[in-house]
Amino acid sequence: MPLIEKGRVVEDRFHRIGDDEALPEGAPVLIGIDRFLREAEALKGRQAPVGVIWPNDRPIGEIEPYLGQLSLIALGFPIFRDGRAYSQARLLRERLGWTGPLRAVGNVLQDQFLLMQRSGFDQIEAVKQADAAAFEEVVHRYSAFYQPATDERPSLLRQRLGRTARPE
Repeated sequence: MPLIEKGRVVEDRFHRIGDDEALPEGAPVLIGIDRFLREAEALKGRQAPVGVIWPNDRPIGEIEPYLGQLSLIALGFPIFRDGRAYSQARLLRERLGWTGPLRAVGNVLQDQFLLMQRSGFDQIEAVKQADAAAFEEVVHRYSAFYQPATDERPSLLRQRLGRTARPE
């Protein structure tokens, strides 16, 4: 699957590793939450980046004690109509202060790219190569927004009030 990062197709440097597979030495890995929690203490000493795939049916607040250990958080979209990962992304960015890479994985469709970007995702695992090619057009389709979001584009209300900065 193509990986889109900040509008460009990039090579995924993280290796997705199953729960029963050995972790490759020196390579960035992306593992499931059950394995991460089981091995969290041992992973602290790992010399390569560790990312976690966080399911959308688990409270995102549980990840807070581990944020310092992680180099990537991937949030899952098991089906296109399940949007809980959008809320998780906003909570990670706005309440928990996560500034690292945030990846959307699973059933990710082209018409969701703009909302994913506005919710705080900076990496998207596209389903098809054509989706990745359409990313730039999709995220710039609209120039005005009613809702505030985690991206830097101000809502119409903030524009009308002359404020583009996020309130403190």
